[in-house]
Amino acid sequence: MSFPDSVKSVFSQYATFSGRARRSEFWFWYLFLVIVGGVVGTVVGIVAASSYDATTETFGAGLYVVSSLVSLVWLALVLPTLAVMVRRLHDQDKSGFFWFLSLIPLVGGIIMIVLYALPGTAGPNRFGPDPKVAQAPAASYAVPA
Repeated sequence: MSFPDSVKSVFSQYATFSGRARRSEFWFWYLFLVIVGGVVGTVVGIVAASSYDATTETFGAGLYVVSSLVSLVWLALVLPTLAVMVRRLHDQDKSGFFWFLSLIPLVGGIIMIVLYALPGTAGPNRFGPDPKVAQAPAASYAVPA
């Protein structure tokens, strides 16, 4: 699965916690989040630098507007991120509740990185068909005249 396909897939399944997600979909989504974070951080830095008043040691209103918009963007990305994390766990035939391991400081993060990096189960599992297997297109039968 390519980078654009992965991002489209996650957005098209915005709040879908059922089904399975391939490793490529999961990791390309995280690459997308890193890119968005870099762009957003750069914009915030530029706005902060241009709106800083050294005499009063305060920032202008522009920084607060941009910071509010950034907060809305990250808020909008939380749900699809959680959904793709759960679907990635489903690909390994694990419950989405394994996600709560990530709340354990340091150790939980390491465990989750390992779990997300492991391959999924081959073939269908209790969460759905294998996402690596290409779905055969529905056959169309023409009725002879």
